[in-house]
Amino acid sequence: MVSRPAAKLQGLDKITARTSTFTIAVGETRALGSLRITLRACKENPPIETPETAAFLEVIENKPGEQAEPVFSGWMFASSPALSAMEHPIYDVWVLSCEGD
Repeated sequence: MVSRPAAKLQGLDKITARTSTFTIAVGETRALGSLRITLRACKENPPIETPETAAFLEVIENKPGEQAEPVFSGWMFASSPALSAMEHPIYDVWVLSCEGD
């Protein structure tokens, strides 16, 4: 797999049914509601192989007045979002693609 400098992610707020698509660079942290999403790596197969994108994400929830709590840490795969899904009652996050050269 080839490393890329950024990933395109999509988030869903299950309460409001709003989705948001955003690009995040490796090492960057973005907010989605009370979640803080940090991208550690994004890799994709070269064009000659079966398409696959994988991103290593760390997700922490910051609830007001409470200690920050880890929600997810691991690889997410664009072709199989359920394989390594983030379990959260309000938000869903999944990988769409890697970005950059």
